Amino acid sequence: MPHHGADARVAIWYPPGAGGTPTLYADNPVFQGVEATLDADVAPGDFPVVLFSHGMGGTDRAQAWLASELANRGAIVVLVNHPNSTWGDFDMTVGVRHWTRAEDLSTALDMLIDDPVLGGHIDRSRIMAAGFSYGGWTALSLGGMTGNLEGIVGVCTAQIETMEACDMLLSDDVSMQTQKPETWNASYADPRVTLAAAIDPGFVWGLDSSDTAALVPGPLLIGLGDGQTRMSATNFVESGLVALLNGAHIVQLAPAFHFSAMPLCKPDAPAILEAEADDPVCTDPPGTDRVAVHSAIIEAIADTLGL
Repeated sequence: MPHHGADARVAIWYPPGAGGTPTLYADNPVFQGVEATLDADVAPGDFPVVLFSHGMGGTDRAQAWLASELANRGAIVVLVNHPNSTWGDFDMTVGVRHWTRAEDLSTALDMLIDDPVLGGHIDRSRIMAAGFSYGGWTALSLGGMTGNLEGIVGVCTAQIETMEACDMLLSDDVSMQTQKPETWNASYADPRVTLAAAIDPGFVWGLDSSDTAALVPGPLLIGLGDGQTRMSATNFVESGLVALLNGAHIVQLAPAFHFSAMPLCKPDAPAILEAEADDPVCTDPPGTDRVAVHSAIIEAIADTLGL
C-alpha cells in the first residue's frame, strides 16, 4: 500500500475448482472458524467482485463467514486488513484518515485485476464495495459518497456523551476536528465500483444531499438492532441518511446488535472476553439467533450481486 508506506494483509476468497488443501480458517478460543480450501483451482466462469472493509479494530477474519458463503455462491471476495485500524495494528491518530481505507480497496482491486489467474475471472459489470461499521463508511465512500467534516464533528460534539466512539474521535490524540476539510470531504470514488453494501455503517451523521449525490444507484444498507439495541453512531435512519437516498434497499435485522455481524462464538467466549475486559461482542440481545442474522446478511448481499 504505497499511500501507507506499508504492506497490508489481503485475503481473497473465490469459487473453488479442483484441488487445494482443506483447512479451518479464523478459528480461535473465542470465535468459530470457517471451512475453507487453500490454493484450489478457480472454478470456470466470470464472477462478481466484493471489496470488503472490516470495522474499526477488525480483521479480514471477522467476516470470513460472509466471504466464504459468497464465494461458494459464485463471487470473488477481497478482504483487506487496513493499516492503522486493524486488530493488532491500531493507531487511530492515523486511522481516522478515512480516505486511506478507500485507497486500500482500490489498490487491492488493481492487484486483483492484474493477477494472472484471478484477473481473468472478473465480471467488470458487478464490482461491489462492501463493509461493516467503519468499513461500511469505506464502502459508501468508494461507491461515491463524500464525507462532511463539519457535519460529523458537530453531531459528535453535541452527542459526545451518548454516541459511540465520539469521545475517542474528538480526543486530543485522534483530533478528528482538526483534519483538513478539503481532504476529508473529497471524493474517493472508484469508477470501477458499480454496487455498494454497508452493514451498520459509521460516519452516517451530519451529511447533506451533496454528499450522497454521486453514490452508485440502489445501495444496500443493513441495520442491526432496534430500540435500545440499535447503535446510535450507525443509525442510518435517525441520522437522516436514508432520507437523502433514492432507491436504497434497506434491511433492518432484530433482535440483534452491532456485533452480531462478528463470527459465531464458542461457548466459553463471553467469559473469556469478560476476563480480558474486552467488548462483549458475543453477548447478543435476548432472542437473537446469530446464525439467522448472518444468513439474512448473506442473502441480502447475494441478492444485490445477482448470485
